[in-house]
Amino acid sequence: MHKHNIQTICKLIMLLSFCFIFIGTSYAASKEEIDIEVSASLENFRQEVMGAEKFMEKAEGVLVFPDVVKAGFGIGGEYGEGALLIKGKTVDYYSTAAVSFGFQFGAQFKTVMLIFLKKDALDNFRNSSGWEAGVDGSVALIEFGAGKDINTINLEDPIVGFVFSNKGLMYNLTLEGSKITKLNK
Repeated sequence: MHKHNIQTICKLIMLLSFCFIFIGTSYAASKEEIDIEVSASLENFRQEVMGAEKFMEKAEGVLVFPDVVKAGFGIGGEYGEGALLIKGKTVDYYSTAAVSFGFQFGAQFKTVMLIFLKKDALDNFRNSSGWEAGVDGSVALIEFGAGKDINTINLEDPIVGFVFSNKGLMYNLTLEGSKITKLNK
């Protein structure tokens, strides 16, 4: 690689990093905005996933990121803010961020939900200073067909995840490398 190409790539990485840091700090949603969006996302989850209400009763905690934006041109990143609910009440606010490499162009929005089914997994998450999916905890992304009740699936995983786009439940995704950090709100 030529020195010029390396410099250009480094500048692009710095620019994207700056953009996502700027987006995350300059457009930090208020608690009220996050709460409204989280409520809407939970309602959407109940409508999209058969048996969701009963399934949610089993949860020790639910982490919802209503609007995670993923954008990039070759090198990309994603950022979103959300809330952790325990027994239906918001207890903390968090951000999620990740960097990705490979062919990508444009932007997309998605909703990410992590449901903690085991108390020790929730406690480990809450006691961490920065939690990374796939490193600090394994997240099983749920895939099941339309019309199937979530409660008929035998889930042994301590943390399960759901990802929705505006077209519904998304499949074949990964949350590996997503860094989740508690917000000071």
